[in-house]
Amino acid sequence: MDLGLRGARVLVTAASQGLGAATARQFSREGAQVVICSRRLAALQELASSIVQETGNPVFTFACDVTQPQQVERLLANTVTALGGLDVLVINAGGPPAGTFETLAGEAWQAAVDLTLMSAVTLVRAALPHLKASPRASVLAITSVSTKQPVENLTLSNAIRPAVVGLMKTLSLEMGQDGIRFNSILPGVTETERVNDLMQARASKNATTPDEERAKAAQAVPLGRLGTAQEFANVAVFLCSPAASYVNGVALAVDGGAMKGTW
Repeated sequence: MDLGLRGARVLVTAASQGLGAATARQFSREGAQVVICSRRLAALQELASSIVQETGNPVFTFACDVTQPQQVERLLANTVTALGGLDVLVINAGGPPAGTFETLAGEAWQAAVDLTLMSAVTLVRAALPHLKASPRASVLAITSVSTKQPVENLTLSNAIRPAVVGLMKTLSLEMGQDGIRFNSILPGVTETERVNDLMQARASKNATTPDEERAKAAQAVPLGRLGTAQEFANVAVFLCSPAASYVNGVALAVDGGAMKGTW
C-alpha cells in the first residue's frame, strides 16, 4: 500500500533510539525526507547514516533539548530550512522516571511536566505556521497506554501523559478547519531501551529480576509477548500519512490488546 509519503517533510523528536528511531526509519522507507533530533548528536548522526545507507533518502540531524523553548524554536527554523517546509511533526520525548507517589521528590514533578507536556506545547506552537502551509499536515504525539490505564510504578507518566492526549484532542477540534490532523499513539510494553530501564526499576522495587518482570509483562498481553519497535512504527507512520487522511483526534493503543478498557 502506498501511504502517499514520498517527498513528505517530517520532523521526529527524541529519535536517537527506541520508538522515535524506528519511526524515523520507517518514514524514510516510505520516501519521506526526515529530520531527527535529540540531545545526543553523535547517536543521531550514526542513526542517520544507517537510514540513508538503507533508503537513500535524506536524513538531517539537529541536537535539541525539547524542554528548552529557544532550542525548539531553533530546531524548527533549521528543519524548515533543511526540508523547505514541514508536513509532519512527531512529538516524542524520553519518558518520566519510574517511581511511586511517595518516592518521587517534588522537583521530579515539574521536570516531568516540562519534559512530557510543555515540550509538546512548545513544539506545536513553533510548528503551526509551517504546518498551516502544508496540504497534508499531521501531528502525532507518542504517549503511552498509561493515559488510559495506569501502569505500575509510573506515577508521573500516569498523571501527566493524559494531558498530552487532551491537548491533541483539543487541537484536532481547533485546527481541523486548517487541514491539520492531530492524533496520539499509545504504545504498550515494547522492546526498547526505555522498557529495559523500566523492567530494571520494577525488579528493584519487587525484589525480582528484569527477566522475571519482562515475563510478567508479556503474560499480561493477550498476544503473549512484548511488541517490537517496528510494529509500533508501522502504525505511527500510517497515522501520519495521507492514507489516514480522515483519522483525526484519536488516541490509538498499540499494545497487543493489553488494555482492559473498550474506549
